[in-house]
Amino acid sequence: MNSSRGNKGGAIKILSHLGSLIAVTAWALSFLCTKVLMEKGGFTPIEMYVYRFAVAYLILLLFTFRNLKAKSWRDEITLAVSGICAGSLYFITENYALRLTTAGNVSLLTSISPVLTTFLLAALYRQRILPGVIIGSIAAFIGVGCIIFSNGEGIEFRPEGDLLALSAALCWAVYSVTIKRVLPLYNTLFITRKLFFYGVITALPLLFTDNNGFHLHLLIDFAHPEYILNFSFLVIMCSVVAYLIWNESMKILGPVTTNNYIYLQPLITMIAAYFLIGENITLLGYMGCFLIICGLIVSDKWKGSIRFIRR
Repeated sequence: MNSSRGNKGGAIKILSHLGSLIAVTAWALSFLCTKVLMEKGGFTPIEMYVYRFAVAYLILLLFTFRNLKAKSWRDEITLAVSGICAGSLYFITENYALRLTTAGNVSLLTSISPVLTTFLLAALYRQRILPGVIIGSIAAFIGVGCIIFSNGEGIEFRPEGDLLALSAALCWAVYSVTIKRVLPLYNTLFITRKLFFYGVITALPLLFTDNNGFHLHLLIDFAHPEYILNFSFLVIMCSVVAYLIWNESMKILGPVTTNNYIYLQPLITMIAAYFLIGENITLLGYMGCFLIICGLIVSDKWKGSIRFIRR
């Protein structure tokens, strides 16, 4: 009996690892879809965020319309903080950081969110970080740097933009830590819908004060079907499916192990760019791939988590 339960638990963990990989793959591809909509269609960063997550929210509402509120105000506040950190605050700080510093800086600095998540959990829950997690994280982070540098994106010191990029990484880490408490209390559909709701409503003021116009009409422009196709992928796969899978994976694997998959994002983007738009992969890029994969394996083999200090 215990053996069958153990096998079932192992299968669920394997599926959770696979789910995390699927979610990160979708987010990695989202950069290419967003690039099409922003460069060809003229959509602004704020527009892209609000339109994408507002539609995703409405889709999830169809499945969870009976339960609109959390069980307590404490839970509601937790969901609000998590939604703002993982939604409007994260995307807005990241987008504005891109205006003030290089894309290489932003990519590298935002990729440290798994490390920040680990240390926040260690500080708040009085836990000790296992050596494998530290070694694996360092290896993966260096791998991310190799991939960024392989694209010719150098690192420059630009304090305003760099601080915003670090703030974006911290926002994602705060989301990963705060959501941990309510994950066992509610189903994933409800939690994800709440995250989208609070993210969108806090971004609406910025959308209405944006002077660059609105481009919603392009989504029904049948002469350019690439707009609605890319937008549909962003809504359905990158928002609804990826966030549902990610939050469910955090329930099973924990925030630290799940967040380590974020290191794979630039790797997948690089591979997708090679096949879809013909960008070459350099030797430095291959080194980055090797280091990221090794880092994830080391973290996982050393349990990929943090353990309680016995007192």
